Amino acid sequence: MAEKTRVVSKAEADPPQRDEDFIGLARLLLRALGASPQRRALAILAAGLLLVVGATTAMQIVLNVWTKAFYDSLAQKDIPEFGRQLFRYLFIAGALLALNVAQLWLSMTMKMKLREGLTRDLIRQWLTPRRAFLLSGAGAIGVNPDQRIHEDSAHLADVSTDLGVGLLQSALLLVSFVGVLWGLSQGVVLSLLGRSFSIPGYMVWAALVYAGVASLISWRVGRPLIPLNAERYARESNLRFALVHANQHSEGLAIQRGEGEESVRLNHLLGELLVILRKIIGVTARLTWVTAGYGWFTIVAPTVVASPAYFAGKLTFGGLLMAVGAFVQVQQSLRWFVDNVGVIADWRATLLRVGAFRRVLVEMDRLGGDASRIEWTVASENKLQFDDLVVISPSCCIKLDPAHVEIAAGEHVLIVGAPGAGKTSLFRAMAGLWSWGAGRVALPADDRLMFMPKRPYIPDGPLRDILANPAPADKFTTAQLEAALTRMGLAHLASRLDESGRWDQNLSDPEQQGLAFARLLLHRPLWVIADSAVDSLSAPARAALFDLFSKELSGSTLVSITVAQGAEPFFRHVLRLSRTPRGESGAFPAGCDADGDTRAPSPAGGVP
Repeated sequence: MAEKTRVVSKAEADPPQRDEDFIGLARLLLRALGASPQRRALAILAAGLLLVVGATTAMQIVLNVWTKAFYDSLAQKDIPEFGRQLFRYLFIAGALLALNVAQLWLSMTMKMKLREGLTRDLIRQWLTPRRAFLLSGAGAIGVNPDQRIHEDSAHLADVSTDLGVGLLQSALLLVSFVGVLWGLSQGVVLSLLGRSFSIPGYMVWAALVYAGVASLISWRVGRPLIPLNAERYARESNLRFALVHANQHSEGLAIQRGEGEESVRLNHLLGELLVILRKIIGVTARLTWVTAGYGWFTIVAPTVVASPAYFAGKLTFGGLLMAVGAFVQVQQSLRWFVDNVGVIADWRATLLRVGAFRRVLVEMDRLGGDASRIEWTVASENKLQFDDLVVISPSCCIKLDPAHVEIAAGEHVLIVGAPGAGKTSLFRAMAGLWSWGAGRVALPADDRLMFMPKRPYIPDGPLRDILANPAPADKFTTAQLEAALTRMGLAHLASRLDESGRWDQNLSDPEQQGLAFARLLLHRPLWVIADSAVDSLSAPARAALFDLFSKELSGSTLVSITVAQGAEPFFRHVLRLSRTPRGESGAFPAGCDADGDTRAPSPAGGVP
């Protein structure tokens, strides 16, 4: 399992997706939304949008018909009719205004609910037991999950809503105004090279050809935006992670005078991003030639298409403007794709990132399904037992010596190993986080067991809540909390119990570990397994801890995994770790060598 997160390229983070992958990921997200608590609200909002967009389309047809009557009254200088049409316009405009406001409110609410559904689902999948841990070592897809959960899901919700509402509106306008335009084209005789002929609904066909040609050209020009946007988001994510990492380690940078080297690395990542942004700018500029040119020609194209009917006397001046308005509505509906080529490419790239992330989260449960597994059971007696335990990591095999171990309640046991011997892998296997290997771990029947990793989990919030975690803060009195802090040499924090802050940044590593052991004193577990946690304590705090287990927690077992060190009289039993690189023969059970059957999943691919 990788110990550090690395910055990866787009090719690693987001491999190319085929169309069937896109469809499958889209279905995956739709099923997730269909099972979310927000599904009813989303359905109601979708129905509301359909109703409002439909009503808006109907009122636009009324407005188009009004155009003929209004401009005919103007052409005929009919002042009474002109006044009546102005009054009628106030009603039409008022109705459209109300519908526009309703559509805006429904669209924004839809974005919010869609984002809520996506984000809550991703958080739930990500924080399913063990998944976040496994994802962190599953390769490139596990890099920067915060960006996919926070930014990508929000962007996907916004763009999906905008595209969906726009497509619905364009479809309804197209269906409605095609009939209007077809009717206005009836009986029009066209002349070309001295010959006269009639094409039924010719203005409809003209709009179809006009928009179809522009859509085809726009797609061909704008298609490179799809992979470019996917690569852009991956490189944006890399740069953001590097900036956050540099900020979190600003002290180390300053001490080691590493600002120059870090600046070079950040500028390199920025340069990689700028390369993609320049390509996007180039494609977007070429696409603008098509879309903007199409828009400018559209100013006169409808009048040119409708002019034969006007010159033939089939249309009045108001009828001409009505035909122009209908043509504009039809071609705008048909050019929806033209106007949204870049947005569609952006949407597709974002959906692939979010969908691929969620799919990997679900597949985490099947990680290494064909690999040998460690067996976890409950001990028949109140003991901690290991039988022929072998932990297989991607790089080595780890064995506990002796092969059969029984640890009784109240014992103090030290497990030692050289640096790189696999101490953390053993700890993860004991905690049930890493299951690949062989042998058996029998946990004590009493479930009052606490695992303490190298770096304790210190959430944000009041210090009182952190000490009581996972129990509610009111379970312990202020006096109990202060006594626990004092016992671990943290009396200076006793007056800050109700203070909130970033304690993982405000406290030193020994203070954070002391806070974790103060929490242990409050909860009084019967079994404690620590991964180098004791080593990080200051000498006085370590002495206080040993005194704690000799007095208040005299009936509790402490198993400390640590580097090889001098004899410590507090620990009566010492176990040792053996390690061999995978692929080499050694005194390990069959399966740890390259020809064996015992295999651990590779971190490069993450999901086999």
